Amino acid sequence: MSKHGTEDLRAEIVRVAQAMDRAGFCPTKSGNVSARTEAGLLITPSGLPYAATTPADIVAIDLDGAPRAEGGLRPSSEWPFHTAIYRARPEIRAIVHTHSPKATALACARRPIPAFHYMVAYCGGRDIRVADYATFGSADLAGNAVRALEGRKAVLLANHGVVALGASLDGALAIAGEVENLAGQYLALLAAGLDPVVLDEDEMDRVAAKFAGYGKVG
Repeated sequence: MSKHGTEDLRAEIVRVAQAMDRAGFCPTKSGNVSARTEAGLLITPSGLPYAATTPADIVAIDLDGAPRAEGGLRPSSEWPFHTAIYRARPEIRAIVHTHSPKATALACARRPIPAFHYMVAYCGGRDIRVADYATFGSADLAGNAVRALEGRKAVLLANHGVVALGASLDGALAIAGEVENLAGQYLALLAAGLDPVVLDEDEMDRVAAKFAGYGKVG
């Protein structure tokens, strides 16, 4: 990737991180955004409010987490699951991690989102799983996330938040937004005492095939 291309990607990461923040997905500076590069990835820095983040603040690391340049800010503490996902999923170009309120509420209840709506398939599968709990920033959390994301583009991290994957930064952000939307609908059904009607696997497979026909989803 050329220097100009890297600069553009840094600006795109800042744009997506700030959009995520404006949507209310990042309370108290939580969450992070990354994009794959030829040398590894670019990722948002640790502890810097998104409103104050500039393209120059975005951190370059390799797929083992080593910095690509001396000095600068530290990468997000969640870099281990970003690098682990990129190693496991070569088709993925971008990752968005949020603490969006409704999806995080389900994550804290360790309740997956079933196929109560066909848009669950937009997130890559027949449901949205919950990854087993592990301490934030740990190798255990990275491994749990990779396992739960098998065949999926989104996962709830138990007692933590959401990870969404995409073929582009905008695609990953769109999936994170849809997870929050679905979580809100699911919580509303549960709060009303209604039993969601879950679509069967054959129907979800048909929906997934239709999404695939639209080109790259996410």
